[in-house]
Amino acid sequence: MDFLQPRSWDEALAAKAEHPEAQPIAGGTDVMVELNFDRGRPEAILDLTRVPELAEWGRDNGWLRVGAGVTYTRVIAELAGDLPGLAIASRTVGSPQIRNRGTVGGNLGSASPAGDAHPPLLAAGAEVEAASVGGTRRIPVAEFFAGPKRHVLRPDELIAAFHVPPAPGPQQFAKVGTRNAMVIAVCSFALALDPGRRTVRTGIGSAGPTPLAAGEAERFLEGVLADEGAWESRAPVGDAALRRFGELAGRAAQPIDDVRGTAAYRVHALAVLARRTLAWAWEEYASQDPGGPR
Repeated sequence: MDFLQPRSWDEALAAKAEHPEAQPIAGGTDVMVELNFDRGRPEAILDLTRVPELAEWGRDNGWLRVGAGVTYTRVIAELAGDLPGLAIASRTVGSPQIRNRGTVGGNLGSASPAGDAHPPLLAAGAEVEAASVGGTRRIPVAEFFAGPKRHVLRPDELIAAFHVPPAPGPQQFAKVGTRNAMVIAVCSFALALDPGRRTVRTGIGSAGPTPLAAGEAERFLEGVLADEGAWESRAPVGDAALRRFGELAGRAAQPIDDVRGTAAYRVHALAVLARRTLAWAWEEYASQDPGGPR
C-alpha cells in the first residue's frame, strides 16, 4: 500500500489526479475501522492531515465556508452560534477523542447513511465544494449522496469544504441510539426554521439509503404556521399539528431492519424526534425578542 502525504492543497489535488484510486484519510474515524476489520484494502492512502488549507473556515458572500478538515470539536467551539444544528449533532459524535480527530468533511466522504453531520447539513441547505486539478464545483448536499457509502465525487476529486448559510432561525438535532453516548444512530432528525422566509427544512439520518428530507412534513407545517399566523404571533404549535408533523416525518423514512433497530421502530422513533425537535425549536423562536437578530 502506498502512503501519500501532501503538505499543501495543490499537492493533494495533484496526488489525487495521479492516484485516483487513493483513499483519502483525515481523522480516520471511518477509514481505520474499515481497514482494521479488513473490509477493504486500498492501493494507496492519501493522508490529508498535513494540508493546512483544509483546517480553515471563514465567511464568503454571506455564507460560511468550512474546510473539510475542521474537526467536530472546532465546530462545537467555534461555530455553534452560526450553525447550532450542526454543533448539536457534533456533540453526539463518539467520545471527545473522536471529536478531536473526526471531521465533517470525512463524514461527508464516508457517505454513511448514519452520518451525524448529514441531517443538519441537509436541513440547512448546505453545499459540498468538490475540487480537482481541473477546478471546483459546488454540489447541494441533497444531491451529494448516491446510496449507502456512495457519493457523486469523481475519482480525481477531493472534498475541499462545505458551504452553508448562518442559521437564520432556530435549529435542532436529535438522535436515538442503543445507549446515550458513543453510539451509531438508530435514526436521527434535524430541523431548521427560517422565520424570514417562513420555511421549515428537515433532515433524516440512518433511516434510508441516503439522508432524506421530510418534504410533506415541511409543507404541512409551513401551511399550519401560515394559516394560523404563528410566525407573527409566536403562539405555541398545537398538539394536533405536532403529532401530524411527526407522523409525516416518520412516513418520509425508507428504513430497513438491521442490528440497530427495526424499520417499524425507526418510523416510530422519527415521529417522536420530529415532534420533540419542533417543540424545542419553536419554544426558542417564541422566546426570542422580535426586534433581536433572530
